[in-house]
Amino acid sequence: MQRDGWEGVTGVLVVDDQEDIREVVRMSLESLREVRVFTACNGVEGVQLARTVRPVAILLDWSMPEMDGPTALRTLRQQGETRDIPVVALTARPDEMKSVDGLRGVIAKPFDAALLPAQMEEILGWPLGSEPRA
Repeated sequence: MQRDGWEGVTGVLVVDDQEDIREVVRMSLESLREVRVFTACNGVEGVQLARTVRPVAILLDWSMPEMDGPTALRTLRQQGETRDIPVVALTARPDEMKSVDGLRGVIAKPFDAALLPAQMEEILGWPLGSEPRA
């Protein structure tokens, strides 16, 4: 799933309306040198960017303006080029996420930035910075 122009780099898309959250996640995940983080400030931008960069995983805020997480997830699952990208919800209400279809996992806000890469790897089932496993 590596993309042209960044061979050897794993791309993760972070979609969150809070700039400080996007920046903390970006710094945390990019501490793994093989990970490049793309960011979007709402679901509309996130869906468009996912189609363009086709990341190996998406970390998706659930409550956002313009297009919320549930709508973005449905849209991602309906499009061929984004249908199989693993999506992890990022939410302050993790208990509400247990019955949501189409999610790979959930990370609760607030989160520990130092633990975030390990949490993502555990949820995804592969080390970030390597090729995803089916």
